[in-house]
Amino acid sequence: MILDLVWAFVGSFLVTIITGMALIPALRRMKAGQTIREDGPTWHRGKQGTPTMGGLMFIAGIAFMCVIGGIEEIAAGDWRHIIILVFSALFGLIGFLDDYEKVKKKRNLGLTAIQKLALQIAAAAVLVMLLKLEGHLSSDLYVPFFDVTIHIPYPVYVALAIFIIVGCVNAVNITDGIDGLAAGVSAPVALCYALIAAAWGYSSVGLFGAAMAGGLIGFLIFNFYPAKIFMGDTGSLFLGGAVCATAFALDMPLVLVPLGAIYIIETLSDIIQVVYFKLTHGKRFFKMAPFHHHLELCGWGERRIFAVFTAVSTALAVLTFFAVRHRFGPSLLG
Repeated sequence: MILDLVWAFVGSFLVTIITGMALIPALRRMKAGQTIREDGPTWHRGKQGTPTMGGLMFIAGIAFMCVIGGIEEIAAGDWRHIIILVFSALFGLIGFLDDYEKVKKKRNLGLTAIQKLALQIAAAAVLVMLLKLEGHLSSDLYVPFFDVTIHIPYPVYVALAIFIIVGCVNAVNITDGIDGLAAGVSAPVALCYALIAAAWGYSSVGLFGAAMAGGLIGFLIFNFYPAKIFMGDTGSLFLGGAVCATAFALDMPLVLVPLGAIYIIETLSDIIQVVYFKLTHGKRFFKMAPFHHHLELCGWGERRIFAVFTAVSTALAVLTFFAVRHRFGPSLLG
């Protein structure tokens, strides 16, 4: 199985790079440039016009390996990697519509919050019900590190699952605020998923995790500071969907708490900032939210933030893997 993971990683990595080499010039010709937030750090305005929708690069790499590399799994009746891909693509489509509106209107506004929320809730409900119908999802919540399982009624589980999915997807979107950050933080998460799936014998989920990791590493070649392209909402919402869907495909959604700690911190910083601003009538808890912008205003460079956040995400991924790898008995990884 390890060779299959390596093949999925390398194949997605290469397809992503090849796609990027063609996509970036095409987006430039289309003038599909990012419009920078006016209330963001002033030095970010120099990034105005950098091509966006670059998430199409790693989406292509992941999709290619899921279809071509996952033929054996499909023949064996295991469609989990395809379910994850389709669900992620639904979120990527929501992001694409948002990006298209921004590029078309040349301002940093796309779909309304209500439109995005409604589409995301619908997509989340479809994922949960589909995994349940296919027999890949229970109503049990496994709590990592504590090694306990909590059974809850299915209707409550569905409501909780939708809340987790929508919250996590948007948390990944918030993390995509500086060059390379979302991809750097998410690559260790994807690798952790791949290894957990391999340890449990879930080859199709492992395939998707490895392909996601390879695609993100390939994307970083173009997205690392100074970025030649941004993933846009097309990429960040697809990525958020992939992070969530893989956790649910493993029937372990609460693994998102340790694995997605960076996403949670970023989102909480936004919430704290808004609540504190309203309670104090105009004062700010952070210099700017989300947290990575606060660090920028404290003097941290983008490369330093990328390195620290990615290192923390990697450490959490390692801890999470060793905490849950034996949940289903002897590991295939030894």
